[in-house]
Amino acid sequence: MALSELGCTYAALILHDDNIAITAEKIAALLKAANVQVEAYWPALFAKLLEKRSVEDLITNVGSGGGGAPVAAAGAGVPAGGGAAAPPPVEEKKEEPKEESDDDMGFSLFD
Repeated sequence: MALSELGCTYAALILHDDNIAITAEKIAALLKAANVQVEAYWPALFAKLLEKRSVEDLITNVGSGGGGAPVAAAGAGVPAGGGAAAPPPVEEKKEEPKEESDDDMGFSLFD
């Protein structure tokens, strides 16, 4: 995230925390007080966004982007005759090769 975006985000969160209406002028004032230089359009963009969406809504939905994997249909996997579906395949355990230790080579780090 760029410094301009981060500064505007923190300014908007400060205003929201203090129950102050989030406007471009107030975001710009906070950034100026914090000595953060941003392009003039950033505070207006954030204020415009936060007119339409609440900060609480954005915070609670921060990690909920994208959809999950599609769910299989209820009748999928059932044979045409209506019998029971085959049991799921059993996973075989793969044995991982053991790592060689220094003791196996006849020397150690502290010899």
